[in-house]
Amino acid sequence: MRTRLPLSLLGLAVALVWLIPLAWAIDTSIKPEGETTRVPVTWIPEVFTLDAYGRVLTAGDVPLWLVNSLIVATGVTVLTLAAASLAAYGFSRLDFPGKNWLFALVLAGIMVPPQALIVPLFHQMQSLGLVDTYWGMILPQLAAPVMVFILKKFFDGIPREYEQAAALDGASRLRMFWSVVLPMSRPVLAAVGVFTFVTAWNNFLWPFIVVSDPDLMTVPVGLGTVQSSYGLRYAEIMASAVLGGLPLVVVYAFLQRHVIRGVGDAGLKG
Repeated sequence: MRTRLPLSLLGLAVALVWLIPLAWAIDTSIKPEGETTRVPVTWIPEVFTLDAYGRVLTAGDVPLWLVNSLIVATGVTVLTLAAASLAAYGFSRLDFPGKNWLFALVLAGIMVPPQALIVPLFHQMQSLGLVDTYWGMILPQLAAPVMVFILKKFFDGIPREYEQAAALDGASRLRMFWSVVLPMSRPVLAAVGVFTFVTAWNNFLWPFIVVSDPDLMTVPVGLGTVQSSYGLRYAEIMASAVLGGLPLVVVYAFLQRHVIRGVGDAGLKG
């Protein structure tokens, strides 16, 4: 009991660090524009209003940015799960020359900062004619060595007897992967999928570099233009930010149970 109390207080303090900026954004977004800059600052609005949300949704580009972010984040998540799970299964179950060296090379990708790859990636997308396209934003984000590592460690913990039983029934290697391994890996796949979706949704640098068409801007890139579009209208800026983060809350709320179980299972089996 004595040990739990300091830990609980520490957890509460860390939670407040994350929650206060979010609470501040929501509080500002539901105030009249004139009250957002009033001194002294008030936490409880004197007049509660959703006018900022109405103006953003009807006169701004936020709905378009949300659609673009949804397309890009969903595309990155689906393709990353497909590529990373196949690669992880190959490293976990197949034996081929240079396997350990190749896996070490994949893991070495973790140490390469994304900023160092911006210029060569942009030239590559330009040579393929993918600048100012959804594919130009999606494809460079598919390289996910961390996800390959997490999935491999989880696949290593699955008993091979299940696949051996399927092999006796004549199942191919791909069939074992699809019908045996993947159904048993739903929690960790959900965890990897949520982390990938959140990372792709919040990615600002690469979409900012590869897209200049306003109709293709994602939420993080579009929010950078809100100030110039609305001037210093803080209520509308905060309403745009809250709307931009709302889909992430919805996704996590639906998959929270699987994410927690997936992270726990991956840790135990790692």
